[in-house]
Amino acid sequence: MMDRRKPNAIQRVLHRFLMLKPVTFILAPILHRLDTQLWKLNGGRFSLTSALAGLPTLQITTIGAKSKLPRTLPLVGLVDGDKIILIASNFGQGCHPAWYHNLKANPECRVQVNGIEKTYRARETEGQERERYWKMAVSIYAGYAAYKINAGERRIPVMALEPGQ
Repeated sequence: MMDRRKPNAIQRVLHRFLMLKPVTFILAPILHRLDTQLWKLNGGRFSLTSALAGLPTLQITTIGAKSKLPRTLPLVGLVDGDKIILIASNFGQGCHPAWYHNLKANPECRVQVNGIEKTYRARETEGQERERYWKMAVSIYAGYAAYKINAGERRIPVMALEPGQ
């Protein structure tokens, strides 16, 4: 399963830089591409995000909401028992990330962690469950709190992935 360690002191200092609006503006369109390339080079053991920022990463394959084609990308994922939690922050931008729309339209997905791939079913969390996962996410990466402010009126979705049958 994914690494449950919290980022170390150096990584937490880096987080302060990474959550700055000008930095997220630059990172938003390119970080997933860099993570994808590094993921391929090392056989899915780590990404740039996990190596530098200490955030637990995974690779998810969804089915496109419009295209119906497979879409694979690396994301930060949090572990809660056998569930994986995803925060659809989109770096605090005004719209939800494409992978969120894909999971809403087609909840079944494949997740790869440490070279092991499993099937999951996604659902959006609400109420106390959502709040608990949001607090967990902010405790690991304070940038989510900044993204919430940057997102303005947009409520950042919190998705739970549960193991498939």
